[in-house]
Amino acid sequence: MRTVRLAGDNRRIVSIQVINVSAEQVEHILGLEEGHFLDLKRKEIAPDKLTRTIAAFANADGGELYIGIGEDNARTTRFWEGFEGAEDANGHIQPFEALFPLGHGFEYEFLRSEAETGLVLHVYVAKGAAIKKASNDVVYVRRGAQNLPQETNEELGRLERAKGLSSFEADTVATDLADVADSLAVIGFMIEVIPEGDPETWLRKQRLIVQDMPTVACVLLFADEPQAHLPKAAVKVYRYSTDAAEGTRETLVFDPETVEGNLYQQIIAAVARVTQIIEGIQVHREEGLVSINYPPETLHEIITNAVLHRDYSMSDDVHVRIFDNRVEVESPGRLPAHITPDNILRERFARNASVVRIINKFPNPPNKDVGEGLNTAFSAMTKLRLREPEIKEADHSTLVIIRHEPLASPEAQVIKYLDDNQEINNSTAREITKIESEGKMRRILQAMVASSELERVPGKIKGGSAYRKPKR
Repeated sequence: MRTVRLAGDNRRIVSIQVINVSAEQVEHILGLEEGHFLDLKRKEIAPDKLTRTIAAFANADGGELYIGIGEDNARTTRFWEGFEGAEDANGHIQPFEALFPLGHGFEYEFLRSEAETGLVLHVYVAKGAAIKKASNDVVYVRRGAQNLPQETNEELGRLERAKGLSSFEADTVATDLADVADSLAVIGFMIEVIPEGDPETWLRKQRLIVQDMPTVACVLLFADEPQAHLPKAAVKVYRYSTDAAEGTRETLVFDPETVEGNLYQQIIAAVARVTQIIEGIQVHREEGLVSINYPPETLHEIITNAVLHRDYSMSDDVHVRIFDNRVEVESPGRLPAHITPDNILRERFARNASVVRIINKFPNPPNKDVGEGLNTAFSAMTKLRLREPEIKEADHSTLVIIRHEPLASPEAQVIKYLDDNQEINNSTAREITKIESEGKMRRILQAMVASSELERVPGKIKGGSAYRKPKR
């Protein structure tokens, strides 16, 4: 591996690593299938056209780009056709510098193989928080293997909301102010939280009434019947007596139930109803008829998160589907801004910032630890040694799957780790098994030594003990 230094725009020096790859890795790259997260380009591609793919990746979910991969005319055979030297790729590097002037949002490297000719430019483009335009001043979004132009106001507005640059919660609703300023919901709130305040004055100060009209956030929080104005702002609850991948009409236990009301009441009622249904579930297992239990914190936090952070511009409800072996919570809208399933537990972004802020003022708010709800949900599952929830994105929604499946035993997880690694210590063992106690983990490892499943690695000082599979 070496690093080349190129002169970028404004005479800034750009350093790019050169990575040596094997013949097997070359074969793997040439066999990659283009799709939502991947594109391969010939080195002859015009830099201006290249910006369409770069912008499309940044405006969607990020992606990976190889520049210097050729194809025959029939598009059936690919071949390595890299740049003769690093300087020859300058024209293809400059678009990245122009689209990401701060140097964030992408990483690149050159790939070189002894058996092939030239350097292939390999680039990772991250999902961005801002909207990027291609050099033709058009906004593109990656969908499948296509870069789709976003040219209508509706398309651009949807992208702005997805990026968190605007929020439907700030739009106004054409309704009588009395629906929010004189509602039972706002009166009860004011008595509990701001007893000396006037509801309408307070709502105006909070920017929940704008130009004498309530905002979407205001209606969701303080109208007694928000669904009269926003029909698809409810939670639908289903119960399927199956553990199949999909529920069917035949396995539907009862007609789907709709939970309505303002968001505060809706969250409380939805969590209570889902919990009630789950407590009544008994399924057949090898050990006989058993009850299904989920950590209450997990159900509460994930349903709360779905209601508070969904995209209210989309005409759909939050759907909670209860199966024999899992609960699925699907909320309208993809993850906002730079949030992805991989970073959602570390990063913070509120699509509906006013809703999140105001509902936290309610007595015993559903979002007690603002921004920490999903972490609490995951931690609660781990403490019961159940699988962590799984987060997936579809084209227009976000799905959280809470499976009632136990983690493998600590012993099995340690052995599985050693299938791919030479040794393991207490710290690593605790990390992979989710066991917090160092002493408890030490006892498990010592028991595995006593049963000849493990042996100590010789030469380790006390306090730095490590273990490995016995050498046969």
